[in-house]
Amino acid sequence: MQTFELILLSFLIICALAVSLSRNLLVSLIIFMSYSLVMSILWIVLQSPDLAITEAAVGAGVTSIIFFVTLYKIKGLREFNSAPQEAIEEETTEVVEETVVTTKKHHEKTINERLQEWIAKYEMPLYKRFYNVMAVVLSTVIILCMLLTVSELPSYGDPSNPANNEVSEKYIMDTMEDTGAVNIVAGMILDYRAFDTFGESTVLFVAAGTVIILLRNDRKKKEKEENDRMYEPKPDIILQNIAKLLVPVALMFGIYVVLNGHLSPGGGFSGGAIMGAALILYYNAFGAENCKKFFTYRTFNTIIVCALSFYAVAKSYSFYTGANHIHSIIPKGTPGNILSSGLILPLNIAVGVIVMCTMFGFYSLFHKEEI
Repeated sequence: MQTFELILLSFLIICALAVSLSRNLLVSLIIFMSYSLVMSILWIVLQSPDLAITEAAVGAGVTSIIFFVTLYKIKGLREFNSAPQEAIEEETTEVVEETVVTTKKHHEKTINERLQEWIAKYEMPLYKRFYNVMAVVLSTVIILCMLLTVSELPSYGDPSNPANNEVSEKYIMDTMEDTGAVNIVAGMILDYRAFDTFGESTVLFVAAGTVIILLRNDRKKKEKEENDRMYEPKPDIILQNIAKLLVPVALMFGIYVVLNGHLSPGGGFSGGAIMGAALILYYNAFGAENCKKFFTYRTFNTIIVCALSFYAVAKSYSFYTGANHIHSIIPKGTPGNILSSGLILPLNIAVGVIVMCTMFGFYSLFHKEEI
C-alpha cells in the first residue's frame, strides 16, 4: 500500500476517534466534513471518481448543510459565543442557586435517608440489567465477527482478491458490448445491478416520506403569514448576486454529469446531488416564496413518483426480456454517443431527479418543517 494511502486511512481513523470523543456538536460536524473530504480524495486515489463526486457533493456538501441547519434550530451553535463566560454566568445563575438550596437540604438529611435515596435512584430492575448485559454481549459478538472476517480477507494487491475474480473481469470485458455504456460503473449500477439501484432510490423516497411525517406541523397553525416570514432569509445583495451566478452554472453542471453518466464519471446520484445543492443555494438566497414558483410539494411528489414508476417499468421490461432470452426493442446505440447505452441514459435521469428532489426536500423540511 502506498504511503499516501496510509496517511489518508490514518487520518480517517483519527477523524472517527475525534468525533466519538468530541463533546462539541459544531466541532464534530467540522470533523465529519473533513472525513468526507478525505474520503473523496481516497476514492480518487482508488480510481473511483464516481464515488468521489458523490461523496464530496453529499457527504461534505448537502449533508453538512442539513446538520448546520439542525444545530441552528436546536441552538447548538451558541457554544461559540464571543463572550462565553458571561453567557454561561447569566444562564446558570438560577441553576447555581437551586443547587445550593438542594445541597443544604441534602446535608440536613440523615445518613439512612441518603442511603435509601441512593438505593432508589440506582436500583435497576432485572429486565434492564438483562437488556444491558445482552447489549454488551451482542456488540462484542458483532465486533469479533467483523475482526475475524477482516483477518480472513486476502491481503492488499493479492491476485486472489475479489476485485480480480471472474465477476469483475466480466464487467470490464463485456460491459460495453452488453450495455452500450462506455462508463463501466454506470453499466454495472444501472444494468447488471439495476435492481439494487432501484432499491436505493426507493429508500430515498421512503426516507423523505418518513421525515415529512415526523416533522410536519398542524396546517392550521401555519396559515398565518407572520409564522412564514420568520423562516425567510434576510435580503442579502452579495449572496443573491453570487447565487444568480452560481446556481445556473451548478444546475448545468449537474445536468451534464447526469447526461454523461454512461460516457464518463458521474451519473444520477452525483448529478442529482449537485443539482440539489444548487437549489439549496437558491433557497438560502431568495427564500421559500420564490422557490414555490417552480417547486412545490405537489411537484416533489409528482417528480419522484413518476421517476420511480418509470424506473420500475423500464427495468421490469429489461429483466423480463433478458430472463426469457427475448430480443429487446430498445437499441443500445453506438458506444460513445450521447444517445446510447439503451435504458441507462433515461434511468440516470430518473435517479438524478429523485436525488435532487430528496436532497432539496430534506433541507426544506429541516429548515421550515415543510416542503
